[in-house]
Amino acid sequence: MVQIPHIVAIPYPAQGHVLPLMELSLWLVKEGCKITFVNSEFNHKRVIKALSENDDVRNKISLVSIPDGLGPEEDRTDLKKLTEAIAEVMPGKLEEVINMINESDENGVSCVIVDENMGWALGVAEKLNIRRVAFWPAAAATLVSLFSVSKLIDDGIIDSDGAILKKQGIRLSPNMPIMNPSDFVWACFPDPALTKIIIDLVADNNERVKSADWIICNSVKELEPGAFDMFPQVTPIGPLLATNRFGSSTGHFWPEDSNCLKWLDQQPHNSVIYVAFGSFTILDLTQFQELALGLESSKRRFLWVVRENLILDGNDSAYPKGFKDRVGTRGHIVKWAPQQKVLAHPSIACFLSHCGWNSTVESVSNGVPFLCWPYFADQLFNQSYICDVWKVGLGFDKNEFGVIGKEEIKNKMDKLFGDVTFKERALDLQAKVNSSVKGGSSNKMFGKFIDWIKTQSGSI
Repeated sequence: MVQIPHIVAIPYPAQGHVLPLMELSLWLVKEGCKITFVNSEFNHKRVIKALSENDDVRNKISLVSIPDGLGPEEDRTDLKKLTEAIAEVMPGKLEEVINMINESDENGVSCVIVDENMGWALGVAEKLNIRRVAFWPAAAATLVSLFSVSKLIDDGIIDSDGAILKKQGIRLSPNMPIMNPSDFVWACFPDPALTKIIIDLVADNNERVKSADWIICNSVKELEPGAFDMFPQVTPIGPLLATNRFGSSTGHFWPEDSNCLKWLDQQPHNSVIYVAFGSFTILDLTQFQELALGLESSKRRFLWVVRENLILDGNDSAYPKGFKDRVGTRGHIVKWAPQQKVLAHPSIACFLSHCGWNSTVESVSNGVPFLCWPYFADQLFNQSYICDVWKVGLGFDKNEFGVIGKEEIKNKMDKLFGDVTFKERALDLQAKVNSSVKGGSSNKMFGKFIDWIKTQSGSI
């Protein structure tokens, strides 16, 4: 009997990690694989609740859940508590899921695909003698920085607790852009105890990933050749976009408001600023109001995603008094948007973004230039790619109070709109990325990966 490859996919429990692994899973379903997607119970409920009525993902993928070790009301933005709870509870629960599948399904688990941040899951698979794939959902350069932790300690750039010892910019390899040590993923947390937990987790993941048969990355060699040259064992298979699959994006934690597409249909070509900060960014009231006033004073059309927990201790009254009346129909505000469809819309002129990697590759893939507003983690380095390497965007400068003011926001909007070279470079970059998909480098690598999966399961 021909075995169907049965893959268990385990994302890190954050929106920016669930989405690309879900997208990869849907691509694998198209290739004839069976997928069991293992979310945390907390995120599983959010994904199910956010699914639209016509989303048939549950007919394609088995969506299951395991506890993350925290209670329903506990704060999952407390990364110290979350990281410790995951390590204590999830390994045993994942092993139970895999054993249950193997006992009840004629197509037992042939492979696991694990978010690299969940290296313990590679250990579970190794214990059960199952093939292992490490998946990196972000920029290859960020992964390279994680792989380089031991060298950074040896070179005196950081200490063994992750604290920065030398603040000047460094190059991890001659062909990579300069990285500011303060932009390292583990360096953006103010709590030294959390930094220590993260750096120890990185070291453990680096050891675990050595057992992986593949390390695959949601990026494109044409976007960051230096990073892939430095670690050739990392295989680019991106960008993982639903639009390339001719499908819809699945795995969101909030329901998408598709009515904004109708509003975009009514706007002139290349006229709208799309403003979205992903799932994690939090703005205090002062910063939120300055952004609103900057959008207002720009006199430009905008589509603004204001998710329910974007504003620190905020609510609908957080908007400046009279703001919505003054901007009228030239502004449209939603709680969550179908972002890939928005960025592909001809009315979009630029993306005011937190620079998460999913948002970055989605915008690049559509030739949309950026206004960069990074919040934390890899977003800081992604901004340097956007502004300094690819030169398809501008960053904002904070004032003496640590706030990005309304005048700064308006001025950078005017500068981006007034210089056509940003759009020209964005379109050139779009062509490079798209060439990697249609018969190009990522497409060929993905084909080799699929062949390996099918060969290992005995399906070809």
